[in-house]
Amino acid sequence: MTAPNARSRVLRFNGAVKHERAIDEWFDRRPAALSSIAREWFARMRECGDDVRELLHDGHPTACVGDAGFGYVNVFTAHVNVGFFRGAELRDPAGALVGDGRFMRHVKLRPGTQVDAAALRALIVAAYRDMQERVEPE
Repeated sequence: MTAPNARSRVLRFNGAVKHERAIDEWFDRRPAALSSIAREWFARMRECGDDVRELLHDGHPTACVGDAGFGYVNVFTAHVNVGFFRGAELRDPAGALVGDGRFMRHVKLRPGTQVDAAALRALIVAAYRDMQERVEPE
């Protein structure tokens, strides 16, 4: 169970827009094998709803409900992280989420490695819906 005020904590970002061209350019500057993975999963975040906005935060693509961040992708040397700002609170029956921080969790993806696509899609939708619920009462 979460503390009464923990559910209302939301990470807000100024400057989130419907489609940030700089994000597409960001993908273009990454190695193709990794960029294609990151681009695919960020596209799933973009498709969650009409209220999804995006921006580059800390140098990586970030998806928001309005201005409230719910997910991100980041490319590293040999893998891609698909992350969730409130991932510690997401139901994860497939056990895909990693991390031990207080709030954030991510799924680590590597080229040539199978991913449970249905489980990752479910996490993205759950993170999106969770954030919608958090910002709705405001």
